[in-house]
Amino acid sequence: MQTLATSRRLLWIGPSVNLPLHPDWDVARMSDPIHALGALRGGGAYHAVIVQLPLPDWTPEEWLEESHRAAPAIPCVFTGPESLPLPDLMRIVKLGAFHYLPADTPAGQVQQAIEQAFDYRDRVRRNDSPEAWRHILVGNSPAMQAILETVRLVAQRRSTVLITGETGTGKEMVARAIHAAGNRSRLQMVAVNCSALPENLLEAELFGHVKGAFTGAIQHRVGRFEQANNSTLFLDEIAEMPLDLQTKLLRVLQEREFQRLGSSDSVKVDVRVIAACNVDPLESIRLGKFREDLYYRLNVVPIQVPSLRERLSDVPVLVHHFLEKICRHEGIPAKKVSDETIDRLSRYSWPGNVRQLENAVEMAVALSGDRDTLYPGDFPLPSVAARKLPQPAAVPTQIAMPEDGIDFEHVIGAIERNLLEQALRRSNGNKKAAAELLRLKRTTLTAKLKSLETRVAC
Repeated sequence: MQTLATSRRLLWIGPSVNLPLHPDWDVARMSDPIHALGALRGGGAYHAVIVQLPLPDWTPEEWLEESHRAAPAIPCVFTGPESLPLPDLMRIVKLGAFHYLPADTPAGQVQQAIEQAFDYRDRVRRNDSPEAWRHILVGNSPAMQAILETVRLVAQRRSTVLITGETGTGKEMVARAIHAAGNRSRLQMVAVNCSALPENLLEAELFGHVKGAFTGAIQHRVGRFEQANNSTLFLDEIAEMPLDLQTKLLRVLQEREFQRLGSSDSVKVDVRVIAACNVDPLESIRLGKFREDLYYRLNVVPIQVPSLRERLSDVPVLVHHFLEKICRHEGIPAKKVSDETIDRLSRYSWPGNVRQLENAVEMAVALSGDRDTLYPGDFPLPSVAARKLPQPAAVPTQIAMPEDGIDFEHVIGAIERNLLEQALRRSNGNKKAAAELLRLKRTTLTAKLKSLETRVAC
């Protein structure tokens, strides 16, 4: 994380500066909170405020209320002689405190926390325009324009949103656009990947725990729902959440309250939930992996993000977007892309979707060296895929029906089983390759194989 040296200005409110701050930061100290509020209102271009507790004649809540009126974009970090009790800490965090740092916090952690505050202030300043959220989603295709319009319509509501689409299509970016366009954007969106943790750890991650709630719980932990109070919680890969935890999530969505692990006290929250999954939720319901009532509770506003191969007209604008971003981050002069390269990239099937395209552009920048133009050779994509998607193979549409009728399910099942067996033989048992041959998701192929095994067993 890069420090901006003396361009970073801190306003310290309190009797003395007792945290190990970076020597290049410009620190202004004021002991009077009233004078400090005047400095903030006067546009002193501070990047963060540090308030030393206790603050004479002021509670932290009173300071947060007044400072947010004076300068809502400037994050406030509190410090004090010792750690705050969990209820006090949660109260000031819910009211908008960016961080709390006890006086004995190690220097590295102090500087990292304040750098995060700087980053937050920069993001807020960049997104000051009411329409700035539109830059999060890149694309001019009709499909992307429809998503932009849906985002605009639902952003100010508290309605839950379920975003579906293949891996790499940009579901999290849609969630971030909804959050940025809404009235909760003053606080950061909180994101959780529901497939990344086992059930016991995921529950603690979402709802938090008290000290001693389970082996290894050596201190209180604030869960993601509490962190997202008055903001947005993004639950990625929601269909991978264990069923028992789905039940608890349903209750939180209905009651707007939950209990930390190891505690019987209820915690009320105001959280806008956006969920996403890269599998067909109805198929997961059929397989008994996803609660139907939770699906309908989440699917108030559905958004289907198309695959990149369904919006190939967006490839040129995406390439230029990623190229500009990567060159800026690398600190190198902007590069161009030849027309031949754009044409080739626009005819590729992109099985990894937008994420694969971004990685390909980043690799091309690295391989191009000092050249200012990217050519097809900088994108070593498989030539077999660098063409229009193949037309579906001819499928027989007529089956002779006997005079006495036919067992529809048996016939269709036999055809399905035959195709699955052929694909598995051709791919030497590789399910991922077999799924690609059948134009299926791997999870769908696996579900169909299990279904066939169940039928045989019966």
